[in-house]
Amino acid sequence: MCQIIATSFQLLVMRYFYINSKYSAHRQIKINNNQISSNKSPLGKYILHTKMNELIFIPLAGLGHLVSAIEFAKLVLNRDENNLCISVLVMKLPLDYGVQNFIQSLTSQPRLKFIDISLDEKTSSVFLNNHDSFLYDFIDGHKSNVREYVQNIPRLAGFVLDMFCTSMIDIANEFNVPSYIYFASNAAFLGFCLHFQALRNEQNLDTSKYINSDKELSIPYFKNPCPTKVLPKHLLNSRLASTLFFDGIRRFKETKGIIINTFFELESFSLQALMDSEIVPTIYPVGPVVSFAKSGHFRNNMSETESIIEWLDEQPDLSVVYLCFGSMGSFEAEQIKEIATALEHCGHRFLWSLRRSPPKGKIDIPSNYTNFEEVLPKGFLERTKGIGKVIGWAPQVAILSHKSVGGFVCHCGWNSILESVYFGVPIATWPLYAEQQMNAFLLVKELGIAKEISMDYVIDFEGKNNKVDIVSAEEIEGGLQRLMVKSEENEVRKKIKEMKEKSRVAMEDGGSSYTSLGLLINDVITNIS
Repeated sequence: MCQIIATSFQLLVMRYFYINSKYSAHRQIKINNNQISSNKSPLGKYILHTKMNELIFIPLAGLGHLVSAIEFAKLVLNRDENNLCISVLVMKLPLDYGVQNFIQSLTSQPRLKFIDISLDEKTSSVFLNNHDSFLYDFIDGHKSNVREYVQNIPRLAGFVLDMFCTSMIDIANEFNVPSYIYFASNAAFLGFCLHFQALRNEQNLDTSKYINSDKELSIPYFKNPCPTKVLPKHLLNSRLASTLFFDGIRRFKETKGIIINTFFELESFSLQALMDSEIVPTIYPVGPVVSFAKSGHFRNNMSETESIIEWLDEQPDLSVVYLCFGSMGSFEAEQIKEIATALEHCGHRFLWSLRRSPPKGKIDIPSNYTNFEEVLPKGFLERTKGIGKVIGWAPQVAILSHKSVGGFVCHCGWNSILESVYFGVPIATWPLYAEQQMNAFLLVKELGIAKEISMDYVIDFEGKNNKVDIVSAEEIEGGLQRLMVKSEENEVRKKIKEMKEKSRVAMEDGGSSYTSLGLLINDVITNIS
């Protein structure tokens, strides 16, 4: 079988996790009606299927990782009705970031349950002293709780682990069951991780020399030379956190397989290069895994959502450019004014999700403004009343699926990219953090399904841009004009429309991802002793 691989890196781990935060106290292992669930959630309705084989999912409990992993778990259960059930073990992070609302919003599935294995406050507080190793110490600290839960499972099928949770391979080995890695991102980025792991660990190369470099590198998983300015800088340095990350990458070879949220038709070059490399276990591309579930925020803001959809209903087809920068995306006042100026001058209709940055020095998610006028140029809302709408939180899937939306200014998080591909909406790239700069390069230069506003913009979690210059109104307007050019002249729009069809075919009976998922399920069942 073809071996194909990819990766995920939504570094929602916030400088290896909210160093100045304090964990809330938790008891040890909680099943169903507890901190994680409510009586109305699917967790309270789970029935133990003692004759079924249980897969253990251990995702990182940031929304970018958790949502994708759970959607994939649902795909597995929908495909296999007779052999498998799934337990998702949740290691709650210091700040919730919508995780509990998301879990409680899930549609009930009788073979899917969630287990709270969170640490107590005293134990977790010990890890906060080691900033660079916090994430990995935090995950390792849950091993005893995982072991305690797993030892009572009568028919254990294996583990499906987040890319950061490779230390849990040790638990799988203890119970003599296979482990798999679930990646929620792309093949090209995994290729980068494997390539640089080899450079660092096998060739002893100091990759920090590429920080702030203008060089272009030949990376086997990219068709084009890759500028060092789009490489994730936090993975190039020699700090402990970077070393621990690549130590985890090295352990991928110990697993039975790697499951990735991509599809062959989208990333054929990167996937073929990885297949030819023969350096990894069996690879299962199963994407696009996209969540259509209405989140708790969606349900709690129905009137706001209805207002947005009603406004979109009034706009011509493909006329609206949608701007949204993800759950962690926000800007300071000067950059906001540049965006507003570009929108006002470009002449296109727009829907702008504008969020308030956390206070300086505080690590938190952006929040909604109570009054947009406090940050927007004077008179902007009145002058653009006929063509634009400024909103806070955005129901993204509902927006991208609307026929009036013709473009997406995107932070280049992989989940958002796949949603845009699935609905055939071309992207203008504006990456912010983690691997998003590399994703932007992939979209613009490798795949040709996006236009560039920026590919190397970097922002920290406090909302302060690390570059000397902000993105100017002229640069933004130029990107918007290239994105929204008439359909018959827009090659990017043509390409992403074709990719939309291919993404859906991939998930249908006989499609590439459908077939790959079937092979995975068969391999899991075959390996059960």
